[in-house]
Amino acid sequence: MNLLRKFLFPFSILYGGITAIRNFLFDKNIMQSTSYSIPVIAVGNLSVGGTGKTPQIEYLIRLLSDNFKIATLSRGYKRQSKGFVLADATSNAEILGDEPFQFYKKFPQIKVAVDADRRNGMLQLLSLNETPEVVLLDDAYQHRKVKAGFYIMLSAYDDLFYQDFMLPTGNLREYRSGAHRADMIIVTKCPKTISELALEEIKNNVRRYTKAETPVLFTTIGYDELLFGAEKTLELKEVLKESVLVVAGIAKPKPFFEYVKATTEDCMVFPDHHHFSEKDIASILEKAKGRKIITTEKDYVRLKGQLPDHQLYYLPIKSVFIKEEEVFKTKILDYVGTSTTNR
Repeated sequence: MNLLRKFLFPFSILYGGITAIRNFLFDKNIMQSTSYSIPVIAVGNLSVGGTGKTPQIEYLIRLLSDNFKIATLSRGYKRQSKGFVLADATSNAEILGDEPFQFYKKFPQIKVAVDADRRNGMLQLLSLNETPEVVLLDDAYQHRKVKAGFYIMLSAYDDLFYQDFMLPTGNLREYRSGAHRADMIIVTKCPKTISELALEEIKNNVRRYTKAETPVLFTTIGYDELLFGAEKTLELKEVLKESVLVVAGIAKPKPFFEYVKATTEDCMVFPDHHHFSEKDIASILEKAKGRKIITTEKDYVRLKGQLPDHQLYYLPIKSVFIKEEEVFKTKILDYVGTSTTNR
């Protein structure tokens, strides 16, 4: 696969050129971006693959939802519905996509919407009787028809954007220079034991592509101490004394498997955003042999109802700042609290 990607390098140049022209047209207002009268925060990245957008959106929801009416707007990747959908009691992961459905189930006090056309999605949200006061755009860094007032760009520690190349040779959706649009850069999924020297080296490399005043912050993955199921909640450390099956259909499952100390023979790996078929379910049950099944929160919303409640549990994750958490909070609250327009 790596050799094939190298052969595709000419296509990377072509793809990069197309995205660069598109960005130039938006930068010069030849192609129009739409601004809005409320604060809009976009969370995204330059690359494909898992950078931790979902836990970062959840962090923002927790930070803001006590004082503001929040809405999230996502594409709803791999959902089976079309157009604009506002989550309600009839919604499920097939209708919304797994991550938006996770937001809906976890945060009933907010509005959760999906629409591949983010401009139409914003129009629909702002047409509601109860208009949101803040909109969080999920995975919208390249959706430039909608102009956010604050851009948070994520880059995973093990796949840093400044070491990457354009698709299809690498994983970048646009050139590294796209980082200059960010109001904040967060390097996610860092080791908990990362040194100050390593942090400073990454920060210096990131700042080659950003505005001088752009904060560069660092987070790691934090796991809960409890497992959650439909019937009860269990302590992870007690469950891990047993033999369990661990199932994941996320972009980069290795840290999850390592945290729950899963052996290779007790792991089942599926593609990111995988829709589990009857054959998949039968295979999981056969391998589980009656044991408890631990999965990610994102996979749980797709597996619930297909596997027995007494067997299925999920382990929540969250975004944890290694340092300078107050910088993040202050920047976001200052923007939301003082912004009457996001232009």
